[in-house]
Amino acid sequence: MSDVALFDAHPTAAVRAESPLSLCRVTVATEASAQNAGVVLRERAFLGHLILRGNAADEAFCAGVEAALGVPLPLKVGPVSRDDARGLSVQWVSPDEWLIVVPQGEDFATEQRLRQALQGHYAVMQVSGAQTLLELSGPAAREVLMKSAGYDFHPRSFPVGKGISTTFAKSTAVIRRVGEAQWELIIRRSFADYLYRWLLDASEEYGVFVAR
Repeated sequence: MSDVALFDAHPTAAVRAESPLSLCRVTVATEASAQNAGVVLRERAFLGHLILRGNAADEAFCAGVEAALGVPLPLKVGPVSRDDARGLSVQWVSPDEWLIVVPQGEDFATEQRLRQALQGHYAVMQVSGAQTLLELSGPAAREVLMKSAGYDFHPRSFPVGKGISTTFAKSTAVIRRVGEAQWELIIRRSFADYLYRWLLDASEEYGVFVAR
């Protein structure tokens, strides 16, 4: 492990944490429950987000990542490596870049494991505070995505398990399909308020329930 300064972003003292959407107060005509809503929207705040950079053609690098994370490194756009029991996912972003998402509080330990397992030229960056994850589910979730982005969300082109980065509502988002009617959107903190309002507006005609 090279000599680098490691910083644990989780303080030992109790402090009030605020998600990117903590100040967003929007009133919409929501359904009374998730059962009768066409769209269910929920923020999964405070997850750990890491960016990994490295050489995908380096077998030692790929083996080290798999040893540290317990899942294979995806080597092309589309398939997302997941361990749902541990709440961990790894997604290809570009030929030398991957997004790792882990449960709250596990990002620092995950970064340490990667640095202990990897050698040579690589980078691990902590970006947990820079983005958040929204869950979009329900029978009309795909219709909302079709309103918001030009990507083809038909099941033939976007099966369960796929993830992509694309333009979304004049901004950008990482979109992953995790179930037949379940999607994840990873969005930047600076656009979180705008995109959340967009999703509520786009979902309102179907009946939207905001889960807490």
